[in-house]
Amino acid sequence: MKHPEEKAQRQQDEFLSKCAPNERESHAQLFRIGNAAYVYHQMAYAANDETLKIYYSEWLEGLPTAIMESIKREGFENCKNALPFTRYVNERRDAGMDEWMREHLTEGDYREYKSQ
Repeated sequence: MKHPEEKAQRQQDEFLSKCAPNERESHAQLFRIGNAAYVYHQMAYAANDETLKIYYSEWLEGLPTAIMESIKREGFENCKNALPFTRYVNERRDAGMDEWMREHLTEGDYREYKSQ
């Protein structure tokens, strides 16, 4: 998967063009997997801030007490970009990460993603 931001995609393409041929595909695969994960997490922001705040409260309730207290101190604005939270938002909206990645990666890229 290509990066949705043109500048980031150009930087990746430039990096790959400078890679040794025997290293290019492994780096390209890492970019494809990373780009897919980036797009997945960005989907969480399709919800408006009020909905995100509701999901934030729900998410906090499911965390162990010590972690919940720490995250509460950081507050919603500082935590709304946290990957565990954006994954919760997407899963709450019936977009599980594993299934989403399987649908948006090639079979080989998905196997590599799962092996990590």
